[in-house]
Amino acid sequence: MSTLHISRLFLSLCLLPAVSSSLHPECEYIYQLEREEQRCLQDIARQDNRSYEGCPPFWDAIVCWPHAVIGDTVQRGCPAVFSLFTNSTGSVSRNCTSRGWSSPFPPYHIACSVDDDIPETEESYFATVKLIYTVGYSVSLTVLAVAVLILLLFRKLRCARNFIHIQLFITFILKSVAVFIKDATLFSSDDINHCTLSTFSCKASVVFCHYCVMANFFWLLVEALYLNSLLLSSFSHCRRYLCCFSLLGWGVPVLFILLWIGSRLYFEDTECWDINENSPYWWIIKGPIVVSIAVNFMLFMNIIRILIQKLNPRLIQFNNSSQYRRLTKSTLLLIPLFGTHYMFFNFLPDYFSVNLRLYIELCIGSFQGLLVAILYCFLNQEVQKEVHMQWLRWQESSYGVVSPAAKGSQMDTPF
Repeated sequence: MSTLHISRLFLSLCLLPAVSSSLHPECEYIYQLEREEQRCLQDIARQDNRSYEGCPPFWDAIVCWPHAVIGDTVQRGCPAVFSLFTNSTGSVSRNCTSRGWSSPFPPYHIACSVDDDIPETEESYFATVKLIYTVGYSVSLTVLAVAVLILLLFRKLRCARNFIHIQLFITFILKSVAVFIKDATLFSSDDINHCTLSTFSCKASVVFCHYCVMANFFWLLVEALYLNSLLLSSFSHCRRYLCCFSLLGWGVPVLFILLWIGSRLYFEDTECWDINENSPYWWIIKGPIVVSIAVNFMLFMNIIRILIQKLNPRLIQFNNSSQYRRLTKSTLLLIPLFGTHYMFFNFLPDYFSVNLRLYIELCIGSFQGLLVAILYCFLNQEVQKEVHMQWLRWQESSYGVVSPAAKGSQMDTPF
């Protein structure tokens, strides 16, 4: 796995910019070597008619070696392209013998202080990260799909609150699908030249991934707005509010994605659009996400403030105390799932603690959809009661068994 593959691994998150230079160092390295090779081969072609005694000129994939007489030792400085990775000014030599050119001494990676590959332990680490987030997204996708079906199939569960939950579940599902599509496009083969990969399908997968991530963050924001409205008792269950929420969750990301696509087409139509080149255009996507995270965080701080006030024993009414306590439990359990950890990473450089960021963003983040589905759906008392009632009705219709619990059910939970 190369350093460029690692940068592409970051893009499985579809959010973090992969590099901070104008061009990825590995791509710049390849381009410079290609230019040097062409120059060397042109020089050799111009001298092709000459008859050589000794060792002929040749390109060894790194340095162009001139003609030499048997017995000569030719010394060449480390190629300038290595300055992308190191400040070494060493040199490499070859002997011209009767058998031809000798091997370079010392080897390039020693003379020029350049590692020719990633350590085995580090490569194994990144492979493990990819395996973990693949499992995480797969499990999350399956559980979320079941949760969506449950909320859609049972008529008594159809309400404004669950409508918002379903939209959030769908964004997590789309995010998982987008990651799989992107991995299939970028990592389908180790032979893919990632520096020149610039196909429509590749760019479309990147665009789809960015849209799914933006929609996911905006629906998390909608959830926070809804919780605040619910606690303030100012939310009206009317179609107009749901339309506004839908426009915010699905429509606003479309606007920013279209602006970003236009900027990439006209100003930075390079590679697969997945390596963001430290340009202001990346903030067309990252900026709204950062703002949504900040607003979400403030809304949750406000939720905590409201709950503390409402749960004051001197102010709370006896008949709704249990409701607010359930509301408190549900809300506090959801706070870690609403992007609060992004508040920490948003103000750090992109290169800060790469391994830690990969672990949190990819490994833990891939299970976020699973946790949201469990808390919003499977641990929800309304869902549990309705599923239980449907089970009792099925037993009654199939076996004629009537349970006292099947006579009725009151749903009094706020979530």
